[in-house]
Amino acid sequence: MELLFREDPYLQSCEATVTAVSPEGLHVDRTVFYPEGGGQPGDTGVLIRASGEEVRILDTRKGDGDDEVVHLLEEGAQLPDVGENVELRIDWDRRHRLMRMHTSLHLLCSLVQGDVTGGQISDGKARLDFNLPDGAPDKGWLNEELNALVQRAIPVSVLWATDEELDQSPELVRTLSVKPPRGSGRVRMLQIEGVDLQPCGGTHVQNTSEIGRIEVGKIENKGKQNRRINLRFASQDTAG
Repeated sequence: MELLFREDPYLQSCEATVTAVSPEGLHVDRTVFYPEGGGQPGDTGVLIRASGEEVRILDTRKGDGDDEVVHLLEEGAQLPDVGENVELRIDWDRRHRLMRMHTSLHLLCSLVQGDVTGGQISDGKARLDFNLPDGAPDKGWLNEELNALVQRAIPVSVLWATDEELDQSPELVRTLSVKPPRGSGRVRMLQIEGVDLQPCGGTHVQNTSEIGRIEVGKIENKGKQNRRINLRFASQDTAG
């Protein structure tokens, strides 16, 4: 399956051919839909048949392999046939909010020096859990530094590293709960120029200025050394 979002997260639709229909969902030969993974929710949207009929895609999950995506259709929908040509269109406003929020977590990670033990992204808010033996950073300082990085309009790009290169720089893997996929010979890296570089398979904006103003929410104590830092969009920026 061709995963178009890996190369261009700004693609909002694509033409595709149905390859299988199963109780788990719909399979196609190519897709713009990001499947749930790495703390980022799966995309939602619509499938459009040649007749113009629209079928809601309620969620998107990973299939049996790293390059397999399963599209979950609304219950009772008239399913397309194998071999049928369809259009897949994501809910772009939602996806863009997720891209903005995912990128903001990379900024957060660059400011907080500790192993990441967990994380979750949702529409308009997100959080990262850190192992911080010396305690959490000051909330006011963190809020100012995050928004300073946003306002600097820093370019964001995707790089590829070999498994060997990643083995030689283990400090690049910050997340303990999710390990980067191995075995294909290369690992997808997300770079915020001069600020952050780490393995990530998610979708991101191409410049930090796209994120908009961020607010640091609660900083929660989740264990002896574990601190949960919550982020959200400032109210005036939720629409992008």
